[in-house]
Amino acid sequence: MFKKPDPLLHNPVRLAVMAHLVARQKSDFKELRKITGATAGNLSVQLKKLEAAGMLRIHKGYKNNYPHTSVELTSRGLNAFENYVRVMSDYLNAVRRTPPGSE
Repeated sequence: MFKKPDPLLHNPVRLAVMAHLVARQKSDFKELRKITGATAGNLSVQLKKLEAAGMLRIHKGYKNNYPHTSVELTSRGLNAFENYVRVMSDYLNAVRRTPPGSE
């Protein structure tokens, strides 16, 4: 029996954000918009969902007199991402082990 993937991470924008943060630990809003292709409003909503789940921290401040939002991965977020990857790997490994025509 397969485990269900975390529905919070099973979303293209949230998954892209988490993958980026796993690789870099920190990022800013502008960079996340660029790598996800999300609108500012959509990205903001998705980040708030991840923050509410304790997967990342959002820091708002100023940089060169302009508003600046940075985002940081938490240990809870890293654990959730690693678990998500394990669950998805289980799915892929099961497909690889199933001989063609045995479905």
